[in-house]
Amino acid sequence: MSSKANNPLLKSWMPVSENSDFPIQNIPFGVYSDNKVAHHACTAIGEHIVDLYELSRNGYFDALNIPQEYFKSPVLNDLIAMGKTTTNHLRERISELLRDTNTELQNHKELHFLVFKKQSEVKMLLPVHVGDYTDFYSSIDHATNVGTMFRDPANALLPNWKHLPVGYHGRASSICVSGHSFHRPKGQTKPADAELPVFGPSKLLDIELETAFIIGKSTNMGESVSTEKADDYIFGMVLFNDWSARDIQTWEYVPLGPFLSKNFASTVSPWVVTLEALEPFRVAGYKQDPKVLPYLEYTGDKNIDINLDVFIQPEKGEETIVCHSNYKFMYWTMEQQLAHHTVNGCNINVGDMMASGTISGPTPDSFGSMMEITWRGTKPITLKDNTERKFINDHDTVIIRGYCQKDGVKIGFGDCKAKVLPST
Repeated sequence: MSSKANNPLLKSWMPVSENSDFPIQNIPFGVYSDNKVAHHACTAIGEHIVDLYELSRNGYFDALNIPQEYFKSPVLNDLIAMGKTTTNHLRERISELLRDTNTELQNHKELHFLVFKKQSEVKMLLPVHVGDYTDFYSSIDHATNVGTMFRDPANALLPNWKHLPVGYHGRASSICVSGHSFHRPKGQTKPADAELPVFGPSKLLDIELETAFIIGKSTNMGESVSTEKADDYIFGMVLFNDWSARDIQTWEYVPLGPFLSKNFASTVSPWVVTLEALEPFRVAGYKQDPKVLPYLEYTGDKNIDINLDVFIQPEKGEETIVCHSNYKFMYWTMEQQLAHHTVNGCNINVGDMMASGTISGPTPDSFGSMMEITWRGTKPITLKDNTERKFINDHDTVIIRGYCQKDGVKIGFGDCKAKVLPST
């Protein structure tokens, strides 16, 4: 879907640095709070948030017929549920107000202190209420690496992997917005040389570099969403870190899969970048062989060229980049994931979050988990402070950043970061 707001020639009268994640072509959606505001919907321009409730209250969105209270809600669900026609018009209206050729808001200077606030001076909240969360396993390089480690290269991929997007139902209640801290999880593990399992803190705490898409349109039980119609049901994307306790996972995952190894914490970026803002960065999907079943077939460019970087920052230390990957490496597309998720009649709801699974590329510097980066701890990496890492240590902060770049426009997601505290 083409949008006037995507025009790479557009400039804003608000200051936007050359390397900002939030030029006028982005217009993401989020929710913020500060010492005067409990929760207002907002967008971002440069280093500032833009308070959408204040714009609505002062009549700038009157033609859109969006209830004011939707901009004062603690989550975006009601706004998103109005549908893409409305949210796309809203994004284009915000773009109009911020353009350097438009003086409507620019000259209304007495409003600026209410509408514009520095991102560094506000707290971003979880943007949606997540009723359900599904995590997929859709990177062929990641699946091959894991299969090679735990089985053998010849049988790295399980027989079903190239026929369907593998996924599991995760825990929605422990999804937290960027900036949070959590305690190292505890659970059962079984050391290789032990006869019986033991209980204690995970010794192999890992990251998973992922993105997630947010459902913008509900279905009823019994309905399916085709790959052709899937984009109508996807509001936008966030960055996602699916924290994983690998030693707990190894012991518990047979026969039903991840449980305590995954449900203790997930981290998301606070800004939802709309699918429309990402349209200019579409690229061809991964060549799928063997041919997929008809309900998983699709046409057009359905992957997205999103650069993804992972950094580890020790307490009081510098950030060290440990991975540079790209979302375009994904074997299964969002559209295929959603089609498969609903093909059995499973209903979806506005705000549901579906994560990509670990995004790894074909080279070691693009592996999206510490398990791959250090190859199960056999190849430790060295950070800028000369300390080694096999997995994630207590007091480490992990930061994921992502951006698209084309025709002089950079569309970013902001930081997705969390700090690991010692086990309690």
